[in-house]
Amino acid sequence: MTSQTQPSLGVLLLERGLQPAPAHPRPLPNSILNPATFDFPVISETVEGAWVENVVRGDPSLESAYVAAARRLVDRGAIVISSNCGFSVRHQTAVAASVNVPVVMSSLLLLPALLRQLPPTNKIAVLTYDSTHCGDDLLGLNDPAERARIVIGGIEGGKFWHDELKRPPPSVDVAAIEKDVAACVARLRVAHPEIGLLLFECAGFPLVAAAIRRISKLPVYDITSLCRLAIASVA
Repeated sequence: MTSQTQPSLGVLLLERGLQPAPAHPRPLPNSILNPATFDFPVISETVEGAWVENVVRGDPSLESAYVAAARRLVDRGAIVISSNCGFSVRHQTAVAASVNVPVVMSSLLLLPALLRQLPPTNKIAVLTYDSTHCGDDLLGLNDPAERARIVIGGIEGGKFWHDELKRPPPSVDVAAIEKDVAACVARLRVAHPEIGLLLFECAGFPLVAAAIRRISKLPVYDITSLCRLAIASVA
């Protein structure tokens, strides 16, 4: 089996613009792009035209580009397909219908199962890159009682939020992500002391998952949690 067809996790990437040298910096620890995160090979394909701003707000015209990139990943050996933006869940159905491997585009797919891990009096906090665009249509919950147990908080306006909108974005500031996410968690817990679990929508947040677990003393799930499950099911 050649390296091009080695079983791998395939990650659909957003456009980043022209990158300064090195063009492909080493993935950070706990990143979805770092094979060490999964002890499993990772390959990626950029989705043409998929920039942070139009993926976050929702652009249906991107569907064909997501499908094309997913098919390229499968041709290269991907046995699971994911993405580096949780808002890509809008294209979950189309991508899953286009390939013959498991597709897990967003950690938001975990919500129905995670609700059942907790007592019915507990809530789940969804931490997102931009709460103004993380609406009910992305949550996959049809039961109003289940939806009432979800609280959403975002880091819009923070340093990482601004950095990701630049073309190209600067190097990831992990300390800034931790600061913004920790502050968001603290705000949500004051308003909703029933929170019993945290779910990170943003695929950049796994970089600080360990720190937020220590600070919050709460379980934290993210896209790498879901990818590990999907890989284990087929590898």
